[in-house]
Amino acid sequence: MPGQDIQKEVSELAKAIMVQGTMSNSGKSFLTAGLCRVFMQDGYKTAPFKSQNMALNSYITRDGLEIGRAQAMQAEACGIEPTVDMNPILLKPTSHVGSQVIVNGEVRGNWKAMDYYRDKTKLRADVLAAYERLAQEYEIIVIEGAGSPAEINLRENDIVNMGMAKMAKAPVLLVGDIDRGGVFAALYGTVKLLEEDEQRMIKGLVINKFRGDVQILKPGLRMIEEQLSIPVLGVVPLEPLDIDDEDSLSDRLTRTRKEAGIDVAVIHLPHISNFTDFSVFERMDGVSLRYVQKPGMLGSPDLILLPGTKNTMDDLQWMRESGMETLILRQAEKKTPVIGICGGFQMLGEVMEDPHGVEHGGFMRGMGLLGTRTVFSEAKTRTQISGRMEQGAGLWEDWTGREVSGYEIHMGVTENLGGCTELIRLADGRTDALANADGSVLGSYLHGIFDTAGFAESMIKKLMADKGMEYGSFHFDLQAHKEREYDRLADLVRRSFDMKKIYEILEEGI
Repeated sequence: MPGQDIQKEVSELAKAIMVQGTMSNSGKSFLTAGLCRVFMQDGYKTAPFKSQNMALNSYITRDGLEIGRAQAMQAEACGIEPTVDMNPILLKPTSHVGSQVIVNGEVRGNWKAMDYYRDKTKLRADVLAAYERLAQEYEIIVIEGAGSPAEINLRENDIVNMGMAKMAKAPVLLVGDIDRGGVFAALYGTVKLLEEDEQRMIKGLVINKFRGDVQILKPGLRMIEEQLSIPVLGVVPLEPLDIDDEDSLSDRLTRTRKEAGIDVAVIHLPHISNFTDFSVFERMDGVSLRYVQKPGMLGSPDLILLPGTKNTMDDLQWMRESGMETLILRQAEKKTPVIGICGGFQMLGEVMEDPHGVEHGGFMRGMGLLGTRTVFSEAKTRTQISGRMEQGAGLWEDWTGREVSGYEIHMGVTENLGGCTELIRLADGRTDALANADGSVLGSYLHGIFDTAGFAESMIKKLMADKGMEYGSFHFDLQAHKEREYDRLADLVRRSFDMKKIYEILEEGI
């Protein structure tokens, strides 16, 4: 077994180690996945865990339950199937002061933030039950915290940072992001704002996203170790890795510059969700994928993508008031292809109705690009599913007769009012994917449809042919690519961490 000389026997019940951060987006999800991959490579049956995740990017498990996308990614790094026990509580923001609360993969309702923080201790039993099920099945659990443990206004009844570490009796690694500046102050301040017993649970400091010569950093490392009496166990360089990001803090969403080749514009909606649907386009030669936040940034792209959203009606209202909708309609008149996924698909239709107040209630005119009507329902459709392209249209014309797959997460049913071409017959007999007469406007509920082998490539090949561009030989195996990236991440963690000390911490616990 690799690294056998630094490993000790793991007992029948799972050992645990927790990754917390000085702030959001410090790299907790990334490093949790890296440790998961290392432990898996070293022969241990390993699983990720995050008691409470707040994210609009989510994933549907094989049994139709909803968890955070980051835990699905971490499970992939472990080489295991994602399950709801890895993320028992998921919060999907619907406004600045409220979220849809998902417990054990199913919607409990829309809660105001104050109500959630007042009542979240009632969910402690769900968290413990999920964790204990994992602990019975796996040898090592790598736990991810949320935000910062030093948010003193949220400390009472905490179930996601130090509160979770105490429940799991997990030693903690504290990660600081040096790329954003002030990393020593962030590490010192975070530790000192904790209770003394919590400070003792922090067994190592990690500095993430480092650029430059580490020799220049070493005096600071020695000083922070002396100040806190906690060792620095790793300095992780900032290296480009193609690992799925967790939320809207992702660097992917800052890609706004148009480059040469096919120009693909994703509309950056205020409540954008599951933007990883479009990651495949970032990997293709001759394709420039950018996120458009303001109408003036749209220009004349070759393809417009409307992504999923947690609040379809509010985001369409934003597009309407900002002028983005008008510009998209002008592009559609020029036959620029427009594709909507999930909430973006719903926007494309004639009308949206919300009789149960699932979003903000009432009736709303859609963009009018597809002859459809969407009625929001209180029940959420959650399923992994496959289907067959019974007929193609537009960019999907070459896919007639081919298999597609993806997953659905939506509240509402979209009805063809009679003028749309129905493209996909799903395995359960339902229809998905509707297009206008010439196929220039299409919509689908299937997240991940572009990851189907050859699907995105066929689309881009057509766009390149229209521009007189040469389509190179592009073959992309998504699963093989992911495996390579997880292995690269594990190599980065091994080079950057004192893994001997990590295994000692894992064995000793708290």
